[in-house]
Amino acid sequence: MSTMQPFVPGAKRKPAHMPAGKLSRWSELKIWWREIDRALLGLVLLMMTLGTIAVAAASPASADRLSTSATSLDPLYFFYRHLAWQAIALAVLLGVSMLSRENARRLALLLGAAMLALLFVVPFIGVEINGARRWIWLGMQFQPSEFLKPAFAVGMAWILAWRMRDPNLPVLGISTALTGLIFCLLMLQPNFGEAILFAGMWLVMILVAGIPVKRLGGVIGGGIVGITATYFLYDNARHRIDAFFGGGTAYDQVDLASRTLLAGGWTGAGYGLGIRKMSLPEAHTDYIFSVIGEEFGLIACAVIVLLYLGMVIRVLMRLIDEDDLFALLAGTGLAALLGGQAFINILVNLQLFPSKGMTLPLISYGGSSTIAVCFGIGLLIAITRRNPFLKRSTRGLGDLLGLGQAEPMDTKQVRVTRDIYQ
Repeated sequence: MSTMQPFVPGAKRKPAHMPAGKLSRWSELKIWWREIDRALLGLVLLMMTLGTIAVAAASPASADRLSTSATSLDPLYFFYRHLAWQAIALAVLLGVSMLSRENARRLALLLGAAMLALLFVVPFIGVEINGARRWIWLGMQFQPSEFLKPAFAVGMAWILAWRMRDPNLPVLGISTALTGLIFCLLMLQPNFGEAILFAGMWLVMILVAGIPVKRLGGVIGGGIVGITATYFLYDNARHRIDAFFGGGTAYDQVDLASRTLLAGGWTGAGYGLGIRKMSLPEAHTDYIFSVIGEEFGLIACAVIVLLYLGMVIRVLMRLIDEDDLFALLAGTGLAALLGGQAFINILVNLQLFPSKGMTLPLISYGGSSTIAVCFGIGLLIAITRRNPFLKRSTRGLGDLLGLGQAEPMDTKQVRVTRDIYQ
């Protein structure tokens, strides 16, 4: 029997639109620019700019509180350092955003595994600050939980997406066990605020993944039991909760932050003219939102809130027609992380939530925390990258929200032109 293959004219000819060899760096940058969510990137850069201005306003207060008779810090000490950290963080954001979806997932999983391993040793060799042992020194001081947060969102999305290959896999049990482990490790530090944030991310993601309604009650009940146990077992959490409801002398930062926030009225006292900020602890980090309120006014605070809301809505709009379950869950988890952390910080400054020691993303001063936030946004941009000339055949998140199916793909829209990808 003859093994010769039939002759097909043009079978060995390369498609005209495919580049002959590896793309140039310039071509890759053009593809990246067309595939990313440029509106989201613009919002992020705007928030980082506003954060730089806010740190400049808060820097004199923190520099004055940390100065001693032997060492006097420059009033703009934290502002200058913030500029350097912002440059590094922006480079990390752009570098991570250029990764493919698969490489972004691999990087997040590797980083998540490393940070989870460090969480086991932080209670023993970590640096203690203000009664909590959350930081570790490896060339620089950082919180492993800060970098674990974006990695957790991607890793959890990867686990929950297994159900697409085998519906019988116990993805809910695996995700619950992993979240519970991280929760316990964080409470050993103790770090109740971060623990709540991890639990919130997990809850949002399993809801999007389609958790059975019967199990939802058990999840909520378990969360209530965990929070109640935390109140009775951890002095740090109990003191902060008691101070929130009844006030106190040792844990009254929240009340001071609220008074500082309202001191500027609607339009603020003016840049550099704030007075109450000088007695505010952690003015450049945890309570920078109050400094914005005093010097730039409640209108500026409202703009900050609307910008955060706009970023979250923009991500959800991007995911409306996403047909990849992993990308849908990872994008949702990272958006929940960004919005949840901002939401908690703002509520603390408004005296509507107990103090959590949590920074305001993209606004607060921070070294490793700023890099971690930008790393997470870089992952978000990389995972939501999309060929603008392709139209999805399903609506992804739109289906889950009952918005119906998208129109079938048009072959004319699928065509990728040579001037874009060469």
